[in-house]
Amino acid sequence: MGVGTSVLAIDAGNSKTDVAVVAADGTVVGAARGGGFQPPQIGVEPAVDILADAVTRAFAEAGVDSVGHVSACLANADLPVEEEELAAALRRRAWGASVEVRNDTFAVLRAGLLEDAEPRGVAVVCGAGINCVGMLPDGRTARFPAIGRISGDWGGGGGLAEEALWFAARAEDGRGEPTALREALPAHFGLESMYALIEALHLGRIAPVRRHELTPVLFAAAAAGDAVARSVVDRMADEVVAMSTVALDRLGLLDEEAPVLLGGSVLAARHPQLEDRITALLDERAPKAVPRVVAARPVLGAALLGFDHVGAPTEVHARVRAHYEAAA
Repeated sequence: MGVGTSVLAIDAGNSKTDVAVVAADGTVVGAARGGGFQPPQIGVEPAVDILADAVTRAFAEAGVDSVGHVSACLANADLPVEEEELAAALRRRAWGASVEVRNDTFAVLRAGLLEDAEPRGVAVVCGAGINCVGMLPDGRTARFPAIGRISGDWGGGGGLAEEALWFAARAEDGRGEPTALREALPAHFGLESMYALIEALHLGRIAPVRRHELTPVLFAAAAAGDAVARSVVDRMADEVVAMSTVALDRLGLLDEEAPVLLGGSVLAARHPQLEDRITALLDERAPKAVPRVVAARPVLGAALLGFDHVGAPTEVHARVRAHYEAAA
């Protein structure tokens, strides 16, 4: 395989990493999956070591030891300075002649943009957290820091679980209104009360990562008609629409037809209340927006961004897209 315009595509999230080696003609010739990418917790080099394990396996399958270009969409690359630091770390590994690092939300955006000649639109990703990015064919982008509450963010699976716990705790001790979450959340872990669940979480008897299991419980309570749970789901929809309309406005896309792509585990689950409210609010605030859930794996987006960078013809984009859309 020639390395002139071959691409190493990396989509690294907090919980898992997907890697693909794509030949210059758009054929996927190697792939591997690895662990999560969390440089804030373990440091940049140890985090890149986790990427390296998957890259080594993908290179072995492809029969190469480098490519022409590395296109890496990485979780926790939230600020330009972090993208630059991570790009430097990847260059030191000598996986490709050139390296481009973006936040992993761009992978979802690019995977969902079907017009490869002039990719333009906005994506909101709602997984463990929430983020939104947009792009135009001329390279201009719209984005948010997406660091958490200090950058004005609310929601995602983690935020929804925390909100459900807050309402359930207040329902149990009398500070808040009644909600089915009071019984449903502890029952998920086989416990009899919110007090018992609070104690188990506080003392570490239930691992913090398991709080994310409570998000589907929240949606189930909302679907059953619980007013408190429904209000939380509605607020999540409001946040998705707020981010997407601001991004559309920044890019001058509010007054023309443009896709609003929805990705991440919370949005991909297609909860009817959440999806219906997002659609209704977009109809009001961005009537020409076209909402669509992204089904393809985000590593496709990383590959397409790589081929955008090297100026590959549209038939190359079409070939790699067909590979991943067939899998989806």
